[in-house]
Amino acid sequence: MMPKRLAETPPGQQIKEQIGSGPFKFVQAEFRPGVKAVYEKNKEYAPRKEPASWTAGGKVVKVDRVEWITMPDAQTAVNALQSGDIDFMESPPLDLLPVLAANKELTVETLNKLGAQTVGRMNFLYPPFDNVKVRRAAFLAMNQKDVLDAMIGDPKYYRICGAVFVCGTPLATEGGADSLVRGNGMAEAKRMLADSGYDGTPVVIMAPTDVVMLKAQPIVAAQLLRAAGFKVDVQAADWQTVVTRRASQKPPKEGGWNIFFTNFISVDLANPIGNPLINGKGKHGGWFGWPDNPTIEALRDAFARSSSPEEQKKIAAEIQHEVFDYVLYIPLGQYRGATAWRKSLSGVLDGPATPVFWNIDKSQ
Repeated sequence: MMPKRLAETPPGQQIKEQIGSGPFKFVQAEFRPGVKAVYEKNKEYAPRKEPASWTAGGKVVKVDRVEWITMPDAQTAVNALQSGDIDFMESPPLDLLPVLAANKELTVETLNKLGAQTVGRMNFLYPPFDNVKVRRAAFLAMNQKDVLDAMIGDPKYYRICGAVFVCGTPLATEGGADSLVRGNGMAEAKRMLADSGYDGTPVVIMAPTDVVMLKAQPIVAAQLLRAAGFKVDVQAADWQTVVTRRASQKPPKEGGWNIFFTNFISVDLANPIGNPLINGKGKHGGWFGWPDNPTIEALRDAFARSSSPEEQKKIAAEIQHEVFDYVLYIPLGQYRGATAWRKSLSGVLDGPATPVFWNIDKSQ
């Protein structure tokens, strides 16, 4: 809950205080951006009485203090976890998990069981992806297995899945995703691109260099698009630059872009209301890429007004058909990570996204 004096901060002015009313208090005096954030138990907080469940239920804090340490080098963090210098590592690299799992003092588990979905998003405002035939050709060229093999590697931690609303959820359906999940669309992609009127306009792909889980997708996609007949310009930058640039509605030649890739926590995509990629409001209300699609908006409205699970599932299937037909975005598969912590910790909770630290007890 934000205090009134902070809520009234002008839009162009930075909020200088981080104040909450939850189970922890942020310690501003010890905050070192990019190095350490400290949270102390809020002794005035009264938790609910029911058991904790994800981010719901009773948030009972059992430690006095949580120090969130930033360690850019993964091997340094792994060494610190094994030596006991730190107690918890949110996202160890998958190739180092066997080392951690072999340590009898550590627990290695997947806390977010639904994982995440990796996606490709086009810019609908400018050539070549303002042409639906060109978008469909790019869609047909994509291959989830190639992306996931490069991004994750170990099939134990990924799932080829053509469901817009995520496999393993009530609204999951894989209709229309055959080329994505089978990787058999390249010949059709070449034919469709040749018939689309594509004039060789370069596809500008933004490629972040400093986020491990976002480095592979642009490179694999670029190769697949080239194989289909696209001219491709991969432009490398740090993630902060990509995030800033993707908000630009200028043409690619003036600092804009044609396609970028990102990852979403699966629960954020599991229904048409919360899924930001299922938004057809265009330049004045849509998510980056800005598709203008009244059909998808009417379907989302119908979903929101329905109280029948059967009808909602039927509408969700119609939405998926429209997503793929119009190519609002390209789901490139699901993946799971793992979290590691020392066995001196107990009460670690499953969760939909970032870890939570209430309910955790440290015995020594």
